[in-house]
Amino acid sequence: MAGPIATVGTTVPRTGAEAARDRGAYRPALSLLASLFFMWGFITVINNTLLPHLRSVFDLDYTQTTLIESVWFIAYFVASIPAAKLIERVGYQRALVAGLGIMALGTLGMILAAHQVSYAITLTALFVIASGITLLQVAANPYVAVVGPAESAPARLNLVQAFNSFGTTLAPLFGGYLILGRSAAGNAAAGTILTPAERLADAQSVQLPYLIVAAILVGLAVIIARFPLPALGGAGGATARAVKAERAGLSLWRHRNLVLGVPAIFIYLIAEIGVSNLFINFVSQPEIGDLTYAQASRYLFLLWGGMMVGRFAGSYLMQARAAETVLAGAAIGACAVMLVATFATGHWAMWALISVGLFHAIMFPTIFTLGIRGLGPLTEEGAGLLIMAIAGGSLVVVQGWAADRFGLQHSFLITAACELYVLFYALWGCRPAAAARPAGA
Repeated sequence: MAGPIATVGTTVPRTGAEAARDRGAYRPALSLLASLFFMWGFITVINNTLLPHLRSVFDLDYTQTTLIESVWFIAYFVASIPAAKLIERVGYQRALVAGLGIMALGTLGMILAAHQVSYAITLTALFVIASGITLLQVAANPYVAVVGPAESAPARLNLVQAFNSFGTTLAPLFGGYLILGRSAAGNAAAGTILTPAERLADAQSVQLPYLIVAAILVGLAVIIARFPLPALGGAGGATARAVKAERAGLSLWRHRNLVLGVPAIFIYLIAEIGVSNLFINFVSQPEIGDLTYAQASRYLFLLWGGMMVGRFAGSYLMQARAAETVLAGAAIGACAVMLVATFATGHWAMWALISVGLFHAIMFPTIFTLGIRGLGPLTEEGAGLLIMAIAGGSLVVVQGWAADRFGLQHSFLITAACELYVLFYALWGCRPAAAARPAGA
């Protein structure tokens, strides 16, 4: 097992033989972490098939529907700092096991919510699941970013995030078959009003999918508890004192790439979650795709599949091109297709919305790695702020409000505006401020 990395974000020169030995030591750990990325992506996107289902079961408007997802992302804001403290207290490996346990508890809560047909219990259970995912995110993303050379961090995180997208790609098929495909709402025309008996049957149709997910999470927790994960570094003793001394006199606020990166993550999440949450409702409209919810969930598979392909492609492109250049191109492409989705009709609008997944693919991992670039001993704190910014997904409720007031299609102008901020960050915001550059840089 490789020794601990004493300070997250500190780059220690290594010989070629040492680098190869380190890659061999960390490859099994990264493979296991890829399974975590897969699992939390899978569970997150089950929500996208769950939302139109719950909208019919509880007779919700768009604002109430997107509030479900807002509660999910509020958990990132609430749980990020406690998650960082827990990792410091119990260690990286135990924190991962705890995160999976919390997620399993939340999925069991979803079974209870289905049995009781309770909107309040549903919101609570989703908050618990998201809190567990937050704990995993706070640990796993910076781990992948700093485990290898700093210059290849964007490509490395994009590659591992591709497995997250693999989970998000499979989830609509799973949810479409086991949730929407087995429910009255999922096979009815848009706007159909369910009888009380149909609502009860539809609510209970989510029990089997979440029971399967709970069993998988428990199994994964047992595997990780027994796996010899390399340590990221000690939390106490001489290492902690050295890190504390090194941080003295340093400030996160001198790093423009972080200060502007936090709102970039926040704003990007509004765009990504707005598209995925309202996708099924959008493409099922008569003037767009004229599909049932179950049919529309199969096209959601293509949206997330595009994100998986885009991350593999982005990881490849970043081996030859600067990460910020690739990010700028993605932002331009995303803005263009969102304008088509907003103002076109029929299959033009539907396929434009599907294609945005290709451009969104690299945004989170690339902004994350650009945001912590050059932070050195402040990397851990910076990573925590960037993970907290995932709470931006909670503002999808604003797009739900806009959809109720101005129409679902026109609400995607909010998404196009978000892409413009990502473009600004790629062109200027991600550049380290002069005061933050090392001497002689």
